[in-house]
Amino acid sequence: MIRQWRFLVAVSLLAGTALFLYARNGAEIIPARPSLISFPRTLQDWTSTDIPLTKETTDILGPGDFLLRDYHNQTSGAAVGLFVAYFPSQRSGDTIHSPKNCLPGAGWAPVKAERIKLAVAGHAPFPANRYLIARGEERQLVLYWYWAHDRAVASEYSAKFYLVADSIHMHRSDGSLVRITTRLAPRESIESGQQRLLSFAGTIVPLINIYVPR
Repeated sequence: MIRQWRFLVAVSLLAGTALFLYARNGAEIIPARPSLISFPRTLQDWTSTDIPLTKETTDILGPGDFLLRDYHNQTSGAAVGLFVAYFPSQRSGDTIHSPKNCLPGAGWAPVKAERIKLAVAGHAPFPANRYLIARGEERQLVLYWYWAHDRAVASEYSAKFYLVADSIHMHRSDGSLVRITTRLAPRESIESGQQRLLSFAGTIVPLINIYVPR
């Protein structure tokens, strides 16, 4: 019964969002911003390698600006993957895809999911989704959140709510998804991998507003 209620609420919210965005005739503001390709390739001790997205992937994602990059820490040897998807407009139905849908399609099975708080310098603490995923013997830890106008939320339903509110008050429907991942060693704990991701998050969060305008 609870699942059915949640499903109905989700469907109603998504349908209302789509109808509202379709019905609005006011001019939409598309803010100027640098492309994600110019996101720093070197961050303190981190160096990086770009990973090209396939045409199949970009076709699924729709119109937007995307960054997929692997960062390697020259001091600790740690490796972290960064994916940022920015949509300058979500009025035409090209909205942010949840990693909960994308990861299983790539062969990764969810093992554990929960919410955590991220506390980084220069920004108020904000919620993020933490996923432990597996594919065969491999394990990865994933943190992701939705980011728009200097606001981070973990819930995709909250992201939809703010999408409507921002479209009304700001005449903007832009937004983004930020996802960071790290591979866990065979006997490595989740807490150890999380510390690696939190350290990296503290490096990139102060830069996000440059590429996802306030």
